[in-house]
Parts: sequence; structure tokens; C-alpha cells
Amino acid sequence: MTSIVLVQPEIPGNTGAVGRTCVALDMELVLIHPLGFEISDKRVKRSGLDYWPHIRLVQFESWADFLRARQPRADQLFLFEEYAARSFYEPVYPDDAYLVFGRETKGIPEEIVAAHRESLVGLPMRSDKVRSLNLANTVSAAAYQALRSQFVRA
Repeated sequence: MTSIVLVQPEIPGNTGAVGRTCVALDMELVLIHPLGFEISDKRVKRSGLDYWPHIRLVQFESWADFLRARQPRADQLFLFEEYAARSFYEPVYPDDAYLVFGRETKGIPEEIVAAHRESLVGLPMRSDKVRSLNLANTVSAAAYQALRSQFVRA
């Protein structure tokens, strides 16, 4: 099963919307603490609508805890950053991929990026007038691309 991993998300509405996408695509939602909100925040549930109870939600206190528990292979990790040299169209995503996204304001913490540089991918942006995309939109695009990659391979 493909998992969406949000590292220290800050905006509850984005996390709710990502959870809704996870339900739609039968993907797991992994949250890495600290969160910028309480998971019980009504804004999380409002964005996720009445789908929130159906989310396969797993939480870890830190990135190190996630790595210890899941022990992901290098070919499973895909870290999404706007400055990545490799396009998210290039990889063939395994069925058990971890699509990793960082905080809305700062991205994935540098120590995580430094340890997994070979796993960086980014969504192309054709205009120089936009610095970044909304987290929930980026996750949706990435999740559908991973799914498409898996269907093409099947």
C-alpha cells in the first residue's frame, strides 16, 4: 500500500484534505510529529468531511521513530521538494511507496533531505511567478502519479 507521509504539517485544513485523498485512493496517511495543530482540531475534520473515520492514520513522534518502525527501503522513499532536480514523472513508484512531504512553510527538514538526497523529486512548475504549490494539491498530484505508474506497470 502506498503511504502519504506528512512531516510536521502546520495547517489543519491541508492535513484534512490530504486525508480525504488517502481515503479516495486507498492510501495510508502517516503523520510525523510535531504537528502544528491538534489532530482533533475541527478544521482537520471539516476538510476531510465525513471521511475522516475511514482514514488509515498512523502517527510517529519523530522521523527517527518512523524509520525505526517502518525501515523503508531506499526505493520506497520519495521526498517531494520544489528544488528537486528529478521530476516526479520519472520514477516508477512501487506499490509500497512512501510519498514524503514537509511543512507548508519550510518543506522537509534539512537533516532528512541530507540523508535522502537521492530520493528527491519535484513537481514541475512552468511559471516563475509561483514559488510553491499548496501542500494538499501537491499531494494529490503526486498520489495520482504514483497510482498511474503502478497501473502502467501492472
